Amino acid sequence: MIMKFDIRDRAKEFANRVIKIVKKFPKDIAGHELGRQLIRSGMSVGANLEEADAASSRNDFIHKVSISYKEAKESRYWLDLVLDSELLNNKENIEEAKLLRMEAVELSKILFSIIKPKKNK
Repeated sequence: MIMKFDIRDRAKEFANRVIKIVKKFPKDIAGHELGRQLIRSGMSVGANLEEADAASSRNDFIHKVSISYKEAKESRYWLDLVLDSELLNNKENIEEAKLLRMEAVELSKILFSIIKPKKNK
């Protein structure tokens, strides 16, 4: 896998991967609800970074990146539930969910490192 260093590119790739894995969820109520929640949080990371890029002030920038941070953490939570509930039964899909979970954690750390110094100024 090619490592992307632009956080917006990584967030977009994360959203695309979330979409692909959600399509593999079972078509029952658990798959539907977990899929909806994961899609919303996974796509929101990048959407809020795009908004941050067009922020009207430093505080607006911090606010939008903070939302992205929270959405990345929420995505990690939903992926934990997917893995803990054994929603996926295909080994390849389980591995992809684990990789997505790791990416959500990494995105959270990167976003926090962007927010922290700006809040201290």
